[in-house]
Amino acid sequence: MDFPSRPQPPLPVGVSACLTGAAVRYDGADAASSLPARELRGLVRLCGLCPEVGIGMGTPRPPIRLVGDSNSPRALRVDRPEVDVTDALSAFADAQNSFLEGVFGFIFMERSPSCGLSSVKVRAEVQGGPLRLDGRGVFARRVVESRPHLPVEESRRLWDPAQRDAFLTRIATFAHWHRLLDAGLTRLRLLEFHARHKYLLMAHSPVHYRRCGQLLSDLRGDFGAKGEGYFASLMEGLRRPATAAGHGNALAHMQGYFRGRLTKPEAARLAHVVERCRLGAASLDDARVLMLELLERHPHPYLQKQIYLERMPTPEA
Repeated sequence: MDFPSRPQPPLPVGVSACLTGAAVRYDGADAASSLPARELRGLVRLCGLCPEVGIGMGTPRPPIRLVGDSNSPRALRVDRPEVDVTDALSAFADAQNSFLEGVFGFIFMERSPSCGLSSVKVRAEVQGGPLRLDGRGVFARRVVESRPHLPVEESRRLWDPAQRDAFLTRIATFAHWHRLLDAGLTRLRLLEFHARHKYLLMAHSPVHYRRCGQLLSDLRGDFGAKGEGYFASLMEGLRRPATAAGHGNALAHMQGYFRGRLTKPEAARLAHVVERCRLGAASLDDARVLMLELLERHPHPYLQKQIYLERMPTPEA
């Protein structure tokens, strides 16, 4: 079967332009220090976009604030509250179809009234009133609503290695899925895609692993809808960072494929490494290296195609 290969990094990712070092914030500054750029170098290609500059607000400019209901706030200028830029920001997001089609994820500037994904300040009035921290930036909200499966993350969360790895995993999976769609989604290709991602998903979320298996157990009827439902569940599961216990569970299942194929010393060594991974005393790469070494001596086609055994590329120096 002709199956599309997995795209290789660096993969294009949209990003709030201030995070790239562009001096586009309301005060004329940038926010490059908010992004772990060194940890992402060579893994993603950052494509900057500033919605506030995009709607003609200029730099520097009067700041805006979210006002009203947290579920549908208005973005108002602080110096002139009668100036409402909510619709302009939403329209700008809608006009970025070509840009968003060309990226496999988006990194948003935290707490921004245009780009923040969560915990954005929302006020009862521009100049005061009860303050809540449950808002979402206008531009970010529109992007997420229009492209619910697009991997998105806030800059501050990417400093956490587990959150960063989960985001990079979703980007790579999203890119691979769209290459699959470009080749033409068929039942065989869908089942093969799941087979290759099976243990990756298990490590992140056993719940979604089972759910995806159930979705694929009967592909009769509206195949397009079932494929869409499968991918939605897959991406939702991969959003959960994999834990040591999750890795231990996935590795133990993979370990079963070696049963009866290894020498006693090999089997003991594998069991030891899998257990140490489960306890968080060894890294996933330790288990990957060993499994790949054993697969060279004891080939197994199903294990050899597992995305989970592909080592995460390291950032460029």
